[in-house]
Amino acid sequence: MLSHAEENYLKAVYHLSDSGQHAVTTNAIADVLKTKPASVSDMIKKLSDKGYVSYKKYKGANVSIKGAKAALLVIRKHRLWEVFLVDKLDFKWDEVHEIAEQLEHIKSPVLVTKLDKFLGYPRVDPHGDPIPDENGEIVIGKKVPLTEVKMGKQVIVTGVENSESDFLAHLDKINISLGSKITIKDINTFDGSMQIDIIGYPTIFISKQVADNLLVTE
Repeated sequence: MLSHAEENYLKAVYHLSDSGQHAVTTNAIADVLKTKPASVSDMIKKLSDKGYVSYKKYKGANVSIKGAKAALLVIRKHRLWEVFLVDKLDFKWDEVHEIAEQLEHIKSPVLVTKLDKFLGYPRVDPHGDPIPDENGEIVIGKKVPLTEVKMGKQVIVTGVENSESDFLAHLDKINISLGSKITIKDINTFDGSMQIDIIGYPTIFISKQVADNLLVTE
């Protein structure tokens, strides 16, 4: 059975490696987990000995098939708990990440299965990220940043690139959430800011930084 720390490391390597597509350095892992590279090296060796990661000197670490499956299970629990907190306990989407970080380490498979059923088998979390199924399979729908959408086209907000609480709270203030229907009315050629229509709300202006972090589907 993996410890909380081991699960956090696996999740970090999985995300940093772009779902296992490439190796990541100990420094990159240390930056994300806010720890020392020496501590990362020790943990990577431990996880390598257990078969959860592979490591090559000068190239870095990556999750093994076994490690990816374990990481996806942690991610599954995290995202299911975020759905529960938002849908059933009325938390806002910018309030749930840290709580889900604690709940994701609960070991009971029965609890996770019952939670999934209780929530109606959700496919995405409150931020639009896909929820892996019980076998670790994950379906990623096609999403693009709002900045890649042509002027005049209507799209639906289906995710966010940045899930930090400050950004999510800002979206709440300007009435943008998952499912919002947006039409780009104008794009400022100087700074990339946009004038957008949100169905049900007045026309607003958003910065290029905000548009870059809004993921949408046609």
